[in-house]
Parts: sequence; structure tokens; C-alpha cells
Amino acid sequence: MRNRVFNPIGTVALVTGASSGLGAGFARELAERGADLVLTARRQDRLEGLAVELAEKYGTVSTVIPLDLAAPGAVAELVADLHTRGITVGTLVNNAGFATYGTLADTDPVRLSEEVSLNVTALTALTRALLPDLLRASRAHPAGAALVNLASTAAFQPVPKMAVYAATKAYVLSFTEALWYETRQSGLKVTAICPGPVDTEFFEVAGRSADSYRDLLTVADVMRTTFTALDRASTPPHAVSGLRNSVFAQVAGRLPHRTVVTVVGRMNRSGPTA
Repeated sequence: MRNRVFNPIGTVALVTGASSGLGAGFARELAERGADLVLTARRQDRLEGLAVELAEKYGTVSTVIPLDLAAPGAVAELVADLHTRGITVGTLVNNAGFATYGTLADTDPVRLSEEVSLNVTALTALTRALLPDLLRASRAHPAGAALVNLASTAAFQPVPKMAVYAATKAYVLSFTEALWYETRQSGLKVTAICPGPVDTEFFEVAGRSADSYRDLLTVADVMRTTFTALDRASTPPHAVSGLRNSVFAQVAGRLPHRTVVTVVGRMNRSGPTA
């Protein structure tokens, strides 16, 4: 068992997009480590099922708040609900997000707007709203407060046919690393997690098949990357899940941009990058 520096016992963790995939994985890992949960996503039935599972397996209390965070006013509604319930969040996992696949000219503009609203606007607004609570929690529970934002290996280069998705994830990576620096003296653990393609509903939502990928990451792989980063005495500003993905991210940063976008564009003809 790896050394567990991150210890959220007695705190509350909010996980967005918690109804399946990585979001449910984060909820399970946090509950196993002793945190109570706030679970939010659109699908109330899945959230309630997860809450029951966590209570039975770990004895944790989960508050279910079904919301579409891409909707106007949703973040303010969520924050107001937390205040009404008297819930103070010590760890925030901004996991909610989705991708669209196709050339920009052929993609539904409404769907693109929703993609930016969820991946960027909601993440930013929720982080700003809860950051004061996270900083206070880091003082009260020095080993048990964190901000985890889900970026992607797509954050490290432009991705033709997923232009908006890659741009939103580049924003998440840059935003999180800046916050890592701004809060570095506070004790709050801040990191952006950058997985490659993961075996979740991501591809179905994006409208593409995952069949072209032979080595999809699992949810467990991404949890291992995340909590290894959080368990470090000095949490890194970002962590890439998967050795091959880490190497590619480093190489992409060293090659000419024209070369990188050409290579990625050819690779992405048959399917999206997670």
C-alpha cells in the first residue's frame, strides 16, 4: 500500500460529473479515504445509487445534488444549496466535462457552447466560489484539502477535429498551474490530472468509437495517478496518467507547433483523444 499523505478524514469532498466513469472513481477513492461526499451530475438515479454504495461500503455520508452545470446559473445554484445545507467543502474535484468530435464548421454551435460552458466557465466559477473554503480547510486539515481539475493529454497540443475540447483542456491546465503557484504557501494541494484515452463513456458522448485504441487507460489507472500526486509532500502542478502519454506530452512541448498539429491531426482521423 502506498504511503498516504493525503488524508481527508472528517472533511467533505465535492465531485462534479460523479454519476459514472472517472467521477464515480474519485468518489469511491475519497470515500475509502474517509471523506464525506457531495455528488453532482445530471443523472440523479446514478448519483443516488452511488451514494448508497458508498454508505454501505465505507460508512460515508453523501449529499446528492442533481444539476447540469453547463446550464446558466447552475454553479450559483449549487453554491447556494451548499450554504443552505451548511456544507463546507474541503476538497473539490472538477471532473465534469465532455468532448465534441468533428470539424468546427460541421459541429452544432449549441453543443460547442455547452462544451465551453461546462469545461471552462463552470469549472472556473465553481473554483472561484469555493476556493476560500478550500483554503480555510487547508489550514484546519493540512493533509486533507485539495483542488483537483481534470485536464487531458489533449491540453498539450492542438487537436484537429477536437479543436474546442483540446482548447478547453489547455485552459484547465494553464488555469490550474497558475492556481498551484498562487496557493503554494497555503497547504492546499492543487493539481491538474491529464489522462489519455480512458475506458469510460467519454467516446460515446463525443460521438466516436473507442475501437481504434488498443491501450485505453482504466479508471483505476487515473485514480492511481491522481492520488499518488496528492500523496506527495509537494503535490505537482499537473500529473499525466500513463507512461506513453507522459512521454508524448513532453515531446509535444519540444517540437515545432506545425509538426505537432500535423501529426496529431493525422492520428485523430479515426477517433478522439481523451
